[in-house]
Amino acid sequence: MNDLNGNLAERLQAIENDGFTIIENAIDRALVEEIRSALAPFCQGKHPGRNNFEGHHTERVYALLAKAPSVAKIIEHSSVMALVDALLPNNYLLSAALSILVHPGETPQPFHYDDAAEHLGINKPRPRFGVSTIWAFDDFTASNGATEVIPGSHRWPEERLGNECEAIKVIMPAGSVLVFDGALIHRGGANNSAADRLAITPQYCSPGLRQIENMVLAVPPNIAGQYSAKIQNMLGYNIIEPGFKGYVDGMHPKKLIDAQYKGRKYQANLPAS
Repeated sequence: MNDLNGNLAERLQAIENDGFTIIENAIDRALVEEIRSALAPFCQGKHPGRNNFEGHHTERVYALLAKAPSVAKIIEHSSVMALVDALLPNNYLLSAALSILVHPGETPQPFHYDDAAEHLGINKPRPRFGVSTIWAFDDFTASNGATEVIPGSHRWPEERLGNECEAIKVIMPAGSVLVFDGALIHRGGANNSAADRLAITPQYCSPGLRQIENMVLAVPPNIAGQYSAKIQNMLGYNIIEPGFKGYVDGMHPKKLIDAQYKGRKYQANLPAS
């Protein structure tokens, strides 16, 4: 696996300026095939998308860490973590992790961005709430539904919408990853080829926000306990400090996955404030 080779500052600047950066060949072919094989049982053409956003000729697999443990290797990939560590506050969460298998004949997805916060009454432009990634498990080409991004759109006001003439296709080989600001406008492209296009999109958010996917239910304690401390923290088995936001029954949530955990305990005898 490659790392950023001293280019961290340059990639962070690209995300600030353009909203995205591409790390080519971040994982090797062996890991690409390992993860593809783990996903294969769930991609049998039985569950097409339910609307134009999911894609009527697309298969999506959710709750990946409960189904394909090898996906953890890209979720906590060192190059991605270096960028997300710099872009989001400590204790950030895994907001979503799903695979997207785009079949021939799929139409373009509607333009959107991932960290929408209308429910908070906070419109763009605003501070960054999330960082998204899209990993290519097939080559992303001009004809097979490569992701399309609109450079600089993460800084646009809420009312400005994207259109096709402003978008560029993200062309990258399998094993590469697109890392982008959660407010960047993008979409999945049309698959006009004769082949499938598989991607996996782990998305990360600030610790005070609700995750897109309810991770502590999607990945139950008996499964979460098998992962690294980093993955467990991102799933929500952590607390926000200072303070103790995220506790369960007055205890650190890691007690649910590790009975021997000796972290901070709730003090019931604290005086009322």
